[in-house]
Amino acid sequence: MKRKFYITTPIYYVNARPHIGHAYTTIACDTVARRQRLLGADTFFLTGTDEHGQKIERAAQAAGTTPQQYADEISAEFRNLWKRMGISNDDFIRTTEERHKKRVQELFRRIRDNGYIYKGSYTGQYCVSDEMYVDGAQPRDPCPNCGRITETVHEENYFFKLSAFQDKLLEIYANPDFIRPETRRNEVISFVRSGLRDLSISRSTFSWGIPVPDDPKHVIYVWLDALANYITAIGYGSSHAGAQEAFKKYWPADVHMIGKEIVRFHCVYWPAFLMAAGLELPKAIVAHGWLLFEESKMSKSRGNIVRTETILDVLGADALRYFLLREVVFGQDGSFSFDALVQRYNSDLANGLGNLASRTLTMITRYFRGEVPYPSHAVARTPADDAIAEVGRKTIREFATFFDQFQFSRALETAWGLVAAVDKYIVENEPWSLGEKQDDESRARLATVLYTSA
Repeated sequence: MKRKFYITTPIYYVNARPHIGHAYTTIACDTVARRQRLLGADTFFLTGTDEHGQKIERAAQAAGTTPQQYADEISAEFRNLWKRMGISNDDFIRTTEERHKKRVQELFRRIRDNGYIYKGSYTGQYCVSDEMYVDGAQPRDPCPNCGRITETVHEENYFFKLSAFQDKLLEIYANPDFIRPETRRNEVISFVRSGLRDLSISRSTFSWGIPVPDDPKHVIYVWLDALANYITAIGYGSSHAGAQEAFKKYWPADVHMIGKEIVRFHCVYWPAFLMAAGLELPKAIVAHGWLLFEESKMSKSRGNIVRTETILDVLGADALRYFLLREVVFGQDGSFSFDALVQRYNSDLANGLGNLASRTLTMITRYFRGEVPYPSHAVARTPADDAIAEVGRKTIREFATFFDQFQFSRALETAWGLVAAVDKYIVENEPWSLGEKQDDESRARLATVLYTSA
């Protein structure tokens, strides 16, 4: 049976237009998905947009439009940008789609019928920006995540018995591969060990969301709604046989790739929801750091957003893809600057790989009419020829190891080590000098050198 591989980005909240921080996560996922396809895996790559919640309702009001029109506009910008960048996602899920709404309601029913949802009331602080309840906060306290002032909420809610899963979650975290990198895993373990309180999973003071089954004056909490996309997109909760087969085929996911600011939702709430529903857990959740601009996280309020389109217009998608994966150590915060982008482009892509490819192909065109020559048996191979072959084999092995550990920067560093080795080989063997000679031995040696270089 063909091996399957299912990878997801977080679905992007449509409170702001896409920027380079969104592109970073998407490019990383796309690169993993492309490699898995090349390795022969039946790969499914999911991305999309998260479109419900109080923040979207308010943003639409401020813009003088409806929440649906507001979401339609920004979701289209995400889709168009991914298309321009050549992102190879197999599906794009929107949480306002009917298929998603019905399947989220089915998930809610299943958790409720299993005894993990009850009705109560909530009074406390809420961050509208992050759609997050802030336990222990007082009125006017800032949100610990984004720093914005929290709002006091008092409303009737449905609650999820999160406290019932504390020990089970800690057992799951004993697997070091479930949450990566280790720093994020340690943060989550510390949070869960400090004690879990039951979680409000509905809102009743606004209407922009998916109605709770059998109680439509409540809407389902946006994070239960949003996290469920990972299973609704591949058929969970559908009555259609084909969708049911897709869910059986691809779930559990191999990788959820997320930003570090949403680790709690993915590593605490999401596994608990799944266990409450009797569903398998994803195999791994991998969190990357923030992409900083001038040492600050990009945000609309700070006015330091870098638009991906600006870079695509000048350097193209491949240059951006290479820069983000090579420059930033995945899992840690990384800095973006236009100077660093241009410098990396010139040193690695133009002068490194570009120069090597150009000089090799130019000589193959000049001396062998554009066809890569076979190494000649008329002259013996040298240790330098065999050394390049071994460097190539070693590069492939090390690249695969680093890549499978999501160490993209180190994988690319390894690949560029091969570029440097071949460059040095060409300089030392001087194929241009061999090409000027007319004797058979020089011609045979030239064929071997250019074959090895190619």
